[in-house]
Parts: sequence; C-alpha cells; structure tokens
Amino acid sequence: MKRPWILVAVAAIAILAALAAIFGPQLYAQSQGPAPEPLSVSSPSPSGSAAAPTSPSTGSSNDAGTWNVASGSQAGYRIDEVLNNANVTVVGRTDQVSGTATVSGTQLTAASITVDVASIATDSGNRDNYFRGTVMKAETFPTASFTLTAPVTIPALSSAPAAVDAKGTLELAGQKRDVAAKLQLVRDGAKVSVSGSIDLVLADFGISAPDLGFVKVENTGKVEFLVHLEKA
Repeated sequence: MKRPWILVAVAAIAILAALAAIFGPQLYAQSQGPAPEPLSVSSPSPSGSAAAPTSPSTGSSNDAGTWNVASGSQAGYRIDEVLNNANVTVVGRTDQVSGTATVSGTQLTAASITVDVASIATDSGNRDNYFRGTVMKAETFPTASFTLTAPVTIPALSSAPAAVDAKGTLELAGQKRDVAAKLQLVRDGAKVSVSGSIDLVLADFGISAPDLGFVKVENTGKVEFLVHLEKA
C-alpha cells in the first residue's frame, strides 16, 4: 500500500535533480555578480585615496636607469566561458609579479614582467586547480612573462593616463609569441604606474580551450596587468 508514496518520492527527487541540472548553472552565474573591472592606472588605490595631481613631464635624466616592479602590482587573465548556456566572465589575478624596466632619455628601452602562474586565482578553487595543472602545466612552466622587443617613446607623464603601444614577446606554458600591448602610464610622485592588456588566442600557445561538456571556455581572452615601478 505504501509503494505509490515511494514512487512519488522518487519522482519528486528526479524532478528536483533535473531542475538543479538545468537551472543550477544559471543561478550560479547570476550569484557571481559582475566580473571585476579591468586593471587600470585610473583604478582607486588599495587605500582608496587618489593620486595627487602632478604636472606633465617627459623622461628626464632623473628617470634614466633601471626601475623595479614594486609591491601592489597585479597581473592575470580575463576570459569568457559558457556554463550550461549561462555566460560567465572569468577573471584570475595574482600579486606575485616581478620585473624591471630600463629608461634611456625619453625612451623605454627594455622591460620584462614575470608572473607566478600557480598563484593566479579566481573565485573557484576547482577551476584554479584545472587551470594550473591541465591548462598551464605550472609545475613544468611555473612562470609567464612579457618582454619588450622594441623601444617605446615615453610621453609627457602626469596623474592623467597617457596611452602608448608596445611590442613584445609573451610566453605562456613554454610557448613564445610576438604580441602587441596597449599601455596606460601615469606618474605618481616618485613612482610610475603602467597598466596594460594583451589580446590572447589560446591556440597560439598550444593551449586547448577547455570543453568539458557542462562548461566551455572561449579560445580568446586577454592578459591584464598593472605594475607600479620604483627607481632602483
């Protein structure tokens, strides 16, 4: 006599499971809210205070020499994925960034930025583990880097962003490719901050965009960085 109730319970559980499979990813995507804004020199500082206005100045004898990447610098990636028909923008970042830049006269003649791949994190530990292992092979290739390959003329710098284009070599997962970076520079007292983005095609670096059935990652994205430079 109790079998109908058991059948009803089983049917209800099956329906709930189906609804979770259909609507769960959409609810997850909606719960994440908007993705973080791109890294930019115009972003508020961690303290929330704005940089004091400075007068425009081109590279001078005081700027010539080596500059080091300082604390507070960040780098990472931005890429879209589709999770059961729900569109999600994934942003991964790390503050484990190092590098140097060399200024001669009014030109940036050399620069290199290195990022610790294993420390790049998103809002999902499972995603990060897959990214570090299967996608980027961080144990074999622990760092990613951008190296300037052509001099860049430094415009007049102030607290207002100045735009420049730079050519360089991007290395990901052991593969190197020539790329173009769009940079924004500002002077903040004794420091110079530089933000940039590089358009990225995963296949160009021998990286297969993950397609696990329930989630599909786009083959294109961006590398983003914000570095603060201090004179050595």
